[in-house]
Amino acid sequence: MARSKAPFGRWLRAEESGSALIEAALVLPVVLVIASGVVMAGRVAHARIGVEAAAREAGRALAGAPSATQGLREGRARALDAANGYGLGGAAFRVELDAGSFARGSTVRARAACRVELWDLPLLGRAAVTVAASHEERVELYRSRAGAAP
Repeated sequence: MARSKAPFGRWLRAEESGSALIEAALVLPVVLVIASGVVMAGRVAHARIGVEAAAREAGRALAGAPSATQGLREGRARALDAANGYGLGGAAFRVELDAGSFARGSTVRARAACRVELWDLPLLGRAAVTVAASHEERVELYRSRAGAAP
């Protein structure tokens, strides 16, 4: 069938004139839900990476300190620095440190957690996800403990 050289709009039949609008109305909500899901997954993954880094830094600082009290102080400071580097600082971030016996060869533990708010994403309301990570570090057996009580 040969078509005339009429403009594109005249090729459409009268009953097909609103089909693009209806297709867009059907597809657009699905695309928006997928896009908000991708943003949510990205936020949670970013927070997970930051929380893992903060727990690891806190554990390393605690295990390498000359005393338990100094290690707890340095570990907390390093965890907060790492969390701030990932944009996770504030009231939503918390870190717990356990020095244990702090003897040579013992294990120290660090646990970090952050609440990721998702209220600004559509369809989620006041949703939030808590991301947590823990790290264990061994206190070295042969490391010098200058300045620490025996």
